[in-house]
Amino acid sequence: MAEVLVYVDHVDGAVRKPTLELLTLARRIGDPVAVALGAGAAGTQAALAEHGAVKVLTDESAEYADYLAVPKVEALQAAVEAVSPVAVLIPSSAEGKEVAARLALRIKSGVITDAVDLEAGDEGPVATQSVFAASYTTKSRISTGTPVITVKPNSTAVEAAPAAGAVEALSVSFSDAAKGTKVTSRTPRESTGRPDLTEAAIVVSGGRGVNGAENFAIIEALADSLGAAVGASRAAVDAGWYPHSNQVGQTGKAVSPQLYIANGISGAIQHRAGMQTSKTIVAVNKDAEAPIFDLVDYGVVGDLFDVVPQLTDEVKTRKG
Repeated sequence: MAEVLVYVDHVDGAVRKPTLELLTLARRIGDPVAVALGAGAAGTQAALAEHGAVKVLTDESAEYADYLAVPKVEALQAAVEAVSPVAVLIPSSAEGKEVAARLALRIKSGVITDAVDLEAGDEGPVATQSVFAASYTTKSRISTGTPVITVKPNSTAVEAAPAAGAVEALSVSFSDAAKGTKVTSRTPRESTGRPDLTEAAIVVSGGRGVNGAENFAIIEALADSLGAAVGASRAAVDAGWYPHSNQVGQTGKAVSPQLYIANGISGAIQHRAGMQTSKTIVAVNKDAEAPIFDLVDYGVVGDLFDVVPQLTDEVKTRKG
């Protein structure tokens, strides 16, 4: 069976969930071959094998941490040359899309970004995308070269499928261009204890209707009761009520959780573009004519300051 390269997103050997989703999708079109780079790469083997990787190509060179995206691009290029895969799958993060674009240029191929599904086709893998602010769904395939496809987190359920996961060293020779931009310092991001916004299964967001930074405590309380991430609309971020890193929308982050709860958000197209692919959408808004109600699965017309605390209490009660 043909092989599919899967770029591994990990932190010191701890494999992140989007990579496990990619392995699940990769099995639809071939045998997954994982590419793990940087410190701790060898430690990814068990998790990758459990989820279907027939091989794990590893390289723990310091260049991946010392320099920006180009060393990873050159490593994936070396892996493509060694494996001759039918496709390369990469998590659809900001860095992932940069790596994908650079790789496609290097191997003279096309690139598809932000896919939400993947299937085998007679002439190569077919990717499903949600486009034009999620107003349309398209199916595309790359007609030239080895397809390079980035996939949005939460696009599929993770499925275990134990495989050999044989570890092989990946030989990479770095060019001078790979060392053109050096990382001079890092500052750890302060942890909130909540899941990453783009990977969370549940997202609770607040908008203009929250009416102040101090009132986001209500949104956070509901999120914490559900084990959810906290999001915010552009209006709330622009007002300085919540950090830009939590913005959901066309100029923020695109999310696709199992459950999205929008509180005090009108539903302008800018926000909808970042959350319309959520599996189930719930909205709380006191304006019955708010555009957000056009796309929700469940809507509550009411004041979020009354509704959200009651919802939080009910969740806590049901959890015992």
